[in-house]
Amino acid sequence: MVAASNRPPVRKKRSAGHLLWQIIWTTIKVLIIPVLCIVALVAGLAIGYVVLGKGQLADVFDLNTWRHMYDLVFAESG
Repeated sequence: MVAASNRPPVRKKRSAGHLLWQIIWTTIKVLIIPVLCIVALVAGLAIGYVVLGKGQLADVFDLNTWRHMYDLVFAESG
């Protein structure tokens, strides 16, 4: 039977380039989901407004369009 060593494991020193690459890769992995969600939101708005609503693509990015829709949906009926 072989006894376990009491020495701590030897850690390799990482170069600055490797550390920078690891930081960049971790940042990309963290940001990919929010970026994909925003892309899906914009694509869904464009498809819904242009294809289903028969509107102009430029109107999708106009804030007044969405204010008008908000007013239509949440207007008090009376």
